Amino acid sequence: MSISRLARAGRRTKRDRATAYVLPPTVSRPALLAKGSDRPFRTLVNDLFTIASRMEIVRAHLGRRMEISGPQYSVLIAIAHLEGEAGVRVGTLAGAMHVSSAFIASETGKLARLGLLLKRPNPHDRRGVLLTLTPAGGLEIDRISVEIRAINDLFFGPLDAKSFIALCAAAQSLVKGSAKAVHYVNTVEHEPLSALKAAE
Repeated sequence: MSISRLARAGRRTKRDRATAYVLPPTVSRPALLAKGSDRPFRTLVNDLFTIASRMEIVRAHLGRRMEISGPQYSVLIAIAHLEGEAGVRVGTLAGAMHVSSAFIASETGKLARLGLLLKRPNPHDRRGVLLTLTPAGGLEIDRISVEIRAINDLFFGPLDAKSFIALCAAAQSLVKGSAKAVHYVNTVEHEPLSALKAAE
């Protein structure tokens, strides 16, 4: 390449750098910025997407081990944790899993038809039902319990006791914050962007 061509290429490169796109800040709260930069925040978001995707892969795998879906596996495990001696109400289960009661009603109906859980009237509220595992449901969880422990130990193994407690607290805070974000999204879903900018 000639010297003149190199010079022209160098000028183009400088112009390209001068006009390169600069991402506007994606967050404004001071606590989420590092010396004014949102780069650590962007890294966190990417990490959370990766974690969520891998958790879904794991859940689907464990569901397949029981010949049910990933969400049905989560429902069954949650019932096992919460049922106690009397059983767990649909609303309580939905609240613990951060899903709708309609979702719980639908998925537990499928699981009941598979013989993995029992739905019976709540003696204190005839309009509601109590959910408990059947012996078959318990046996299915027991059958894959070694693999459940192995996967969870690998997934969360990098955490020590202190970081585990901190993660639990942070996750609870993010559950609340994410609910507000989803409410915002649902509210403005069909609003034109120009209207949102005018309201700022």
